[in-house]
Amino acid sequence: MYFNRLIFALLFLSVIACKNSTKNVEAGPAADARTAAVKHENPDWDDQAVMYEVNIRQYTPEGTFAAFGNHVDRLAKMGVDILWLMPIFPISEEKRKGSLGSYYSVTDFMETNLEFGTKTDFKNLVEKTHAAGMKIIIDWVPNHTGWGHVWITSHPDYYTQDSAGNIIDPIDPATGKSWGWTDVADLNYDNHEMRQAQLDAMQYWISDFDIDGYRFDVAHNVPAEFWKSVSDSLRTIKPVLLLGESQTPQFRNNGSLDCDYGWDFHHLFNDIAKGKKHAQDIDSLLVNDRMKNNKGYHIYFTSNHDENSWSGTEFERMGAAHKTMAVLAFTFDGMPLLYSGQEEPLKKRLAFFDKDSIGWKKYAYNDFYQALFDLKQQNKAMGNGAAGVPLEKIGVHRQVYAFKKEKDGERLIVILNLSNKNQSVVLNQDIPETKEIFSGKTMAFTKDQKIMLKPWEYQVYSN
Repeated sequence: MYFNRLIFALLFLSVIACKNSTKNVEAGPAADARTAAVKHENPDWDDQAVMYEVNIRQYTPEGTFAAFGNHVDRLAKMGVDILWLMPIFPISEEKRKGSLGSYYSVTDFMETNLEFGTKTDFKNLVEKTHAAGMKIIIDWVPNHTGWGHVWITSHPDYYTQDSAGNIIDPIDPATGKSWGWTDVADLNYDNHEMRQAQLDAMQYWISDFDIDGYRFDVAHNVPAEFWKSVSDSLRTIKPVLLLGESQTPQFRNNGSLDCDYGWDFHHLFNDIAKGKKHAQDIDSLLVNDRMKNNKGYHIYFTSNHDENSWSGTEFERMGAAHKTMAVLAFTFDGMPLLYSGQEEPLKKRLAFFDKDSIGWKKYAYNDFYQALFDLKQQNKAMGNGAAGVPLEKIGVHRQVYAFKKEKDGERLIVILNLSNKNQSVVLNQDIPETKEIFSGKTMAFTKDQKIMLKPWEYQVYSN
């Protein structure tokens, strides 16, 4: 009971700190002088939003912007709020891996990959996305470029070089050795002209194509002051969402980035599914995480392009627990993310460097995810970050995770058996009559009532 109160108090203080801190940040010295006179706040359209990652190459047999456009209305109907497109830029042929290369081996930040379509095709997709009521962000690769990038010959000083003056691939700062990303060249952040060139290119896609923000690849390997200048520069144009592939509290706490990856939670969810960790381990991680992060929020997921291709599908990593972990990820305290094909569901690893279509057929998990999307958008207690409320445990159990959220009279109850055995949990408070979102059954619970759960069973109630 003491730990339950402690976790609630810490989370409550964290949310209050977020609410009392302004969303504006002062313009940094590297902000673009052409637009520094106006400063927009962070977006508010992300408050109860869900994100969907789009793998254009593999989404359709054509692998184009136009072909993906045929799915936009379907995704909007399913409840998606934000589309995140993996990099849209031309891919380097030099040192290419596979037949088509990596999305993240960019040759020009100012052009589109013609295999996906022209700039006009991309602009049409942005307009169609907006017309469907969704936002669209694109993947940016700030840490490195392909070896065929226009800067390699025109600005070799933009790149990290060894003692002999040779441009090198990215180095793991923890080991001092190559990451093994031999198809890309490491950018040198001591060069401020390179930084400004990136800022100019980022502004271009917002100003000329009306995109709504960026997801930043390998954000943790880029200096913190760069993210401050990015935020200052881009928010002079419009409110944008900035997501970093990082778990560096400073980037969120100083207001540079709005959100980052909940990597520690994702790995914990995988371990729970394998029986290596337990429900109670979530609480200790949650307290530690909230002590480090006082602004913004994580994104939570059971799959993304890296996990699917390199670590395996959610079926491989989580087995029979895959839906239960999706419910946890979608009802926790940050923004849920769904990857291309999970609604099919996608049961194979997609090739990363070659063509490998998803192969749409039944959309068998569409209703499951739509129910979670609807819950996220309709229940105020489900807000992201400061727009939401901290969870409160309603039962303490090693294998069962039971919690509630309440805001403005709107209530969420989540009860999850995070094990492959039958379990029972005793609730520590009364719960008024509330409807379960998957079955449609209405239930009320009393304090000290014992709830029986089948292996990996999930129950989600909302009023």
